[in-house]
Amino acid sequence: MSDLAPEAAVHLPARPAKETPLKETKAQRSERLKLAKNPWDAWDEVRQFAKEGRASVLPEWTGLYFKWWGIYTQGDGLGVTGGVGGEGKATEYFMMRIGLPNGLLTSTQLRVIADLTKKYARNLADITTRQNIQLHWLTIESLPEIVDALTAVGLSPKGACGDVVRNVTGCPLAGLHQHEIIDASPLAVEIARKLTANPAFYNLPRKFKISVTGCPEWCSYPEINDVALTAIKRTIVHENGTGVEEIGYTLRVGGGLSTEPHLAIRIPAFIRQDQAYAVVHATAEIFREQQELRENRTRARIKYLFMRHGWTAESFLAALEAKLGYKLDPPPATDENLLDDIYRDHIGITPQRQSGLSAVGASVLRGRLSGDQLAALAGLAERYGDGQLRATIMQNILLVNVPDAKTAALVVELNSLGLHVDVSAFWRGAIACTGTEFCKLAIAETKGFSKWLVSEMEERLPGFDQQIKLHVTGCTNSCGQHWIADIGLEGKKIKKDGQSVDAFYFCVGGAVGKYARTARPLGYRAAADEVPAAIERMLRAYLLARVEGEDLRSYFARTDDDTLRAQLAGTVIDPVERDAPPVGAGRHAPSE
Repeated sequence: MSDLAPEAAVHLPARPAKETPLKETKAQRSERLKLAKNPWDAWDEVRQFAKEGRASVLPEWTGLYFKWWGIYTQGDGLGVTGGVGGEGKATEYFMMRIGLPNGLLTSTQLRVIADLTKKYARNLADITTRQNIQLHWLTIESLPEIVDALTAVGLSPKGACGDVVRNVTGCPLAGLHQHEIIDASPLAVEIARKLTANPAFYNLPRKFKISVTGCPEWCSYPEINDVALTAIKRTIVHENGTGVEEIGYTLRVGGGLSTEPHLAIRIPAFIRQDQAYAVVHATAEIFREQQELRENRTRARIKYLFMRHGWTAESFLAALEAKLGYKLDPPPATDENLLDDIYRDHIGITPQRQSGLSAVGASVLRGRLSGDQLAALAGLAERYGDGQLRATIMQNILLVNVPDAKTAALVVELNSLGLHVDVSAFWRGAIACTGTEFCKLAIAETKGFSKWLVSEMEERLPGFDQQIKLHVTGCTNSCGQHWIADIGLEGKKIKKDGQSVDAFYFCVGGAVGKYARTARPLGYRAAADEVPAAIERMLRAYLLARVEGEDLRSYFARTDDDTLRAQLAGTVIDPVERDAPPVGAGRHAPSE
């Protein structure tokens, strides 16, 4: 562990005047700019840009500082194509993420977001895989007005991007779930309030994602977060032999996807509830101090301490206890009791722990909504519930505290908005990142493709009876989380009939929960228009070969790559290598 403070400048030895200076690396430039300015203290500069117009915006803002305010420059619709250094061309427009800790949202807040979407974002918004809402087509002139409107209702884009603590995720049914171990949302909100936009953590080596959940279904995917707390029970036996149950947390560290997926490592400790915030704070401090992670932005996440720097669960625990100044209790002997292959999206009508009330979860295909739909959802939340809504990491939306007698009527109204509660397995399991439509790093278009793919699969395999997570990501950065999908599609380009076309590389068998593992690259790729036929061939082979009770994950686990690749291709073929990430990929990936 480094003894240097994170803010300490790196002083290079003086060079003779005649010697050509060494070119600054991208990591060095980022570190220099971060040391020079805390963007959260410099919003007045953006207000001035808004007055003077897009041409006045300084390159250090478009290239870095805007991200601390949840803002990226918007691509030209071609993705990485035509750009340099692994990044495509930027337009005059911006996209912004609005942070929603634990996905918590009120109808008043949603109505403001709806108004902003219609006024500034061409009536288009996306729910993201970290329970945020993302807007596009924003002009420099609109940014101060949007931030002011959000601030007025207790929302902010601060910390939704950048080398900072990102939006803290949690179970969207926190406090409502009949079988939750504990309502962890107050802790998630406390962490967000104290760490997000905290100037002490404005300069981390890279993004820092936190998940806190008391949900037994682990619906917030703790396995792929930098730090995650999951509720667990232990029994304390007194001298007289009586036992008292205590609820605390298990700590996991080092999860993340991107170009090199890594599932979080369980740290051997029991975290008491009164220790939970301090443990997360200390973990962020440990991450901040790792100067070696600042040398290469593509390997700057905390997971690389375990992947490349020799850290173990035990050595991390030692560092954590040294930072805390006290020892943590050992982990309980009881297992975490992870649930089997289940839906973790809370879609449908779910009875709450509060008698007579239910949550109604609507599946939002690709996470895409219009401002009109957002406004309608705000109205429905007030008419049928108490104005409370929850966004999910599966890009969906829940209306909660709905009287049981009103749920059927609410479902009808949601369906009329195109937000369906009862959907096909393909619709329900579809996830898509931003893609070339707006992202400068994407190689393939994703949102429109995902919608078309779902329609194709519903027509080809009506009544398909298995859960299937069908994730589409536009490049190797895995913003669409293809590494944890049953079928993950990674965007690329190939030549077809002499033309460069969108294509996808296939990975299968990813999972979270009891059977957590990253997906296996199969060595098969197909042009976008050939993907539905390939998936149909593989799923029909599964339906013919499955044994009683065998789900898709189990089938993929027992079937070798050569067989699955032949099913996709319709014939035996040699594997093709997965493309290496483009030069610079991952440096400024807008991944959630």
